[in-house]
Amino acid sequence: MSQLPVESAPESAPTVIIDAGQYERLESLAVGALEHSEDVAQRLLDELERAEVRPAESIPPSVITLGSEVTYRDETNGRTQTVQLVLPGEADISRRRISVLTPIGTALIGLSEGQCIDWETRDGSERQLTVVSVRPGNAD
Repeated sequence: MSQLPVESAPESAPTVIIDAGQYERLESLAVGALEHSEDVAQRLLDELERAEVRPAESIPPSVITLGSEVTYRDETNGRTQTVQLVLPGEADISRRRISVLTPIGTALIGLSEGQCIDWETRDGSERQLTVVSVRPGNAD
């Protein structure tokens, strides 16, 4: 796997923190999705590989985990949205529940309030989002 150049890492690859109890579930989900959603699945695997994995009790409430309600701003158009990050089977866009196995869901997992990340939409355009706020939720 290729590494990002050192000078681009702070902007495009902020530190992510993953709940140890969710790590295996997320990894299994990504591996299972490699055949039908290779790009997004590989991105999730890449995020998991570089993540700082911690026990649930040491995850700050400002970190996005499964079940979190997140408000983020798309820096490209200034639009702010609030969504809940969920597993694919719980996704429902009409209820603002987005799957961790989507480009935006994969970009959000493990980020903290105030962090920015570059992400690629399904149509291939590059965007940048900033996490405005996080409200912890229940992943189960």
